[in-house]
Amino acid sequence: MSIKKPQREYFLDSIRAYLMLLGVPFHLSLIYSSHQWSVNSAETSVWLTVLNDIIHAFRMQVFFVISGYFSYMLYLRYQPQRWLKVRVERVAIPMLTAVPLLTLPQFFLLKDWTPAVGDWPSFSLYDKYNALAWNLISHLWFLLVLVLLTSLSLLTFRILRDFGYRRAEKTDYSELNWTKLTLSFVAFALIWGTIRRLLFIFHPDLLRDALFNFAVMQTLFYLPFFMLGAMAWKHEAIKSLLVKFNPWTLVGAALAFVAYMLNQRYNLGEGWLYEIDVLITMPLGVWMVNVLFALGHRLLNSHSPRVTYLVNASLFIYLVHHPLTLLYGIFITPSISNDTLGFFVGLAFVFGIAFLLYEIHLRIPLLRFLFSGKPQPATA
Repeated sequence: MSIKKPQREYFLDSIRAYLMLLGVPFHLSLIYSSHQWSVNSAETSVWLTVLNDIIHAFRMQVFFVISGYFSYMLYLRYQPQRWLKVRVERVAIPMLTAVPLLTLPQFFLLKDWTPAVGDWPSFSLYDKYNALAWNLISHLWFLLVLVLLTSLSLLTFRILRDFGYRRAEKTDYSELNWTKLTLSFVAFALIWGTIRRLLFIFHPDLLRDALFNFAVMQTLFYLPFFMLGAMAWKHEAIKSLLVKFNPWTLVGAALAFVAYMLNQRYNLGEGWLYEIDVLITMPLGVWMVNVLFALGHRLLNSHSPRVTYLVNASLFIYLVHHPLTLLYGIFITPSISNDTLGFFVGLAFVFGIAFLLYEIHLRIPLLRFLFSGKPQPATA
C-alpha cells in the first residue's frame, strides 16, 4: 500500500473550488453566446462565446483528475465498504436533494416560460420521460458520474492498489512523459469515438436517451481522467509530471482551443462533431491539467481561510446557480441591451444571491446535511 502523504494539497483544493465556481460565468456567458441554450439574448457576443468555449473545453476534465486523486487518497484511509458508503453519501445526497428542490422547479420554469422543453402535451410517454430526465439530470450530471465512477472504483482502485505487489518488479512510471501520456488519451478518445459512431450507425435512438448519455457515455469519457488522478496519488512520478510545467502543454492547449472552437462552428451533430470534439478535448484536458497544476502548485499551495470557505461553498453555489441563472436570463436579460453589461450584472446577481443562500443554509442543520451529505455535529 502507498505511504500516506502527510502534506495537504492546498493547490488542488483551490483549483477544485475555482473550477466549480466557473460554472457561474460559464452558464451566464452561454446566455450571450452564439450557442443555442434554454435562454438566449437577442444579440450574441463574440467574446462571451469565446469565453464560454474556453471554460467548457477543459473544466470538467481537470475536475475529475482532482476527484480521482482525493478519492484514491480516501480509499487508502478507509475500509473499502466504508469508503464507498462515505463517498456515495457525500455525492448522492446533494444530488437527490437538488432534484426536488432545484431541478424539478427549474423544469416547470423552462416548460412554462421558454420553448426549451418543446410541445409537452404532444409528447409520447417516452418523450416525456426523456425530456424530464434531460432536465432533471443535466445540471447534476457530474454528480451522477461521480457516483458511478466511485462505485466502479471498488474494482479499479483495488486493482490499482494491488498492482505491482504481485509482480517481481514494481512499475514506478518514471519513464512516462508527455508524449506517451498524450498518446494514451488520444487512444481513449478513439475508443470512445468508435463506440459512439457504432451506436450512431446501428442504434441512433440510444444516443438521444438522457440516462444513457449521462450514465454511460459521460462516465466512459471521464473514467481515464479519474484514474489518472488516482494514479497520481499512488505514483510520485506521475504527480511530478503533472505538476512540473511543460511549455509544450501550453502550446498544445492553445492550439487545441482553436481547433475546438472551429469544430463547434463548422461541424454538425449528424457528422463527426462529437467524435472530433472528444479527440480534441481529451488531450486538451490532460494538457490543461499540467497548466493548472503547475500554476496552482506555484501560486496557491498554502493554507488560506478564504480558499477553505470557497471549497466548502463551491458545491452549494454550483447547485443553486443554475436556476438563478435561468431566472436572470428569463426576466432580467431582456431589459439590458448591452451583452457585456448584462453578463457582469448577471455575475453580481447570481453570485450575490447564491452566497446569501449558502450562509442561510449553514444555519439550518437539515439543509447543511442535505446539501453536503455530511452528518452535522450537535451544537452546544
